[in-house]
Amino acid sequence: MSSNDVYAVIMAGGSGTRFWPMSRSARPKQLVRIIGDDTMIQATVARLQPLISPDRVLVITTAALAEETRKQLPMLKPEHVIAEPVGRDTAACVALAALVVEKMSPGAIMILLPADQVIRPADQFQQALAAGVEVARQGNLVTYGITPRFPATGYGYIKLAQRLGDVQGVTVNKVLGFVEKPDEATAKKYLSDGGYRWNSGIFTWKAEVVLDGLETHCAWLTEALRPVAEAWGTPSFATVLNDVYQPLKKISIDYALMEKATNICVVTADFHWDDVGSWDSLYDHLPKDADGVITQGDVLTQNCRDSLIVSQTKQIITAIGVDNLSVVVTADAILIVPKGRSQQVKHVVDTLKAKGRGELL
Repeated sequence: MSSNDVYAVIMAGGSGTRFWPMSRSARPKQLVRIIGDDTMIQATVARLQPLISPDRVLVITTAALAEETRKQLPMLKPEHVIAEPVGRDTAACVALAALVVEKMSPGAIMILLPADQVIRPADQFQQALAAGVEVARQGNLVTYGITPRFPATGYGYIKLAQRLGDVQGVTVNKVLGFVEKPDEATAKKYLSDGGYRWNSGIFTWKAEVVLDGLETHCAWLTEALRPVAEAWGTPSFATVLNDVYQPLKKISIDYALMEKATNICVVTADFHWDDVGSWDSLYDHLPKDADGVITQGDVLTQNCRDSLIVSQTKQIITAIGVDNLSVVVTADAILIVPKGRSQQVKHVVDTLKAKGRGELL
């Protein structure tokens, strides 16, 4: 496909609390090397190439993370790392990005994707994106659905409507609706039904189409952000962005648009996808020994099974008879949690925050 009018917008403002204590507010999981030699945001940019060159990649992040993000992504134009002064949820992020893309290249298409997912192989990912771009050229809002591999309760789901056919060898359906994270029994029903896909959180659309949709269903947002687009490329951009963003209400793109729009299509993606939302999810991605033990750093284990032990300190960590645990040791914190319960790490972070332990966050 011709990709000269296609831009990628990476959302990179998350805090990654479920990966505490490795992920901190000043260096969340997308800026950390969790899998492989690259940080997650570096891997996200790399897998877009050569489909989308770095000069057409933008990152929406926070003011606190912008400097480190630019440092990790020297191939991007510095001004393409846009710092939201405050978090206002995903609808504001989408509208901001679409306004900027449309200002830079009227009629352009934008691919919106998170910074902290594990996706492989890159060629299948790009094939799905290319198919989504072609569907988006017809004026559709496109999302990417992953065929469920197990009855996941930590993902949202997309309910499929009629099949529209294949585009570049990839199946495309209309979307009947979006479903919140289900309980286990419901997830099992979705899996056996076959008419559902995991919601990858990746989207493709013409910038003007998503802006038209937001103007129809959430007009106050696009109206508020118009001055930011006008200021793009001028010395006043950061000031205007701050003035406009501060009073905005928080609203997600799901509530603002996706649950109301009728021109939504889903591309069923064949690539392996994982949003790597917790320590438990790493077990599918890191090498294990014969007993199912994963170690990182200076770690010595004896008679351990099915565990993850990570050390970021100079001290040796020794474990004897550990079974089904995740153990993460940093310079100032130690996490010990049974496998299957690492989603609860977020509650620890919330408790530390309530206790005023900001030095650990």
